[in-house]
Amino acid sequence: MKNAFIFHGTEGYPEENWFPWLKQELEKLNYKVYVPHFPSPPIIPAKIAEWFDILKNYEKYINKDTILIGHSLGGIFTLRLLEKLEHPVKAAIFVGTPIGSSPILNYDRDNSFSGFSFDWNTIIKKAKNFLVFQSDDDPYVSLGNGEQLAKNLNVTLNFVLNAGHFNKRAGYTKFDLLLEKLKPIL
Repeated sequence: MKNAFIFHGTEGYPEENWFPWLKQELEKLNYKVYVPHFPSPPIIPAKIAEWFDILKNYEKYINKDTILIGHSLGGIFTLRLLEKLEHPVKAAIFVGTPIGSSPILNYDRDNSFSGFSFDWNTIIKKAKNFLVFQSDDDPYVSLGNGEQLAKNLNVTLNFVLNAGHFNKRAGYTKFDLLLEKLKPIL
């Protein structure tokens, strides 16, 4: 079975933004899609150890044909997961992911989640394909994060004009470009 994971961001949940739409689209392509709900309270910063505890329920579904999709803080989690995996996955997709390039609206909170020092040499070996999406007007994560992330992964940035944080507030209940770029990888 081909599996895909969608990881939400800070204060997120599985039914928000474009996640339900993408889940449905990937299921049409014979993927089993998991959208775990991670603890992310609004006042107290999320703890990455708690996210990995939740992921233990799904580890058996992560294999060489798995696709990992991280939005915002979920992208940081995806990077940390790639650092830990013993085998590569099919693809890792990052949407509006903060990696430490200022400005980041919630820099301290995101930094306390896992820090911004990543093992890029390990990460690039843990997925056969990478996609990075970033907007010019993201109010939370500046464009420099997407540019630096794409550079570190040796891929071209998918720059999306006026997409905000790729969330419902920015009009993202569907994400056609992500699906379009993902289909050739599938």
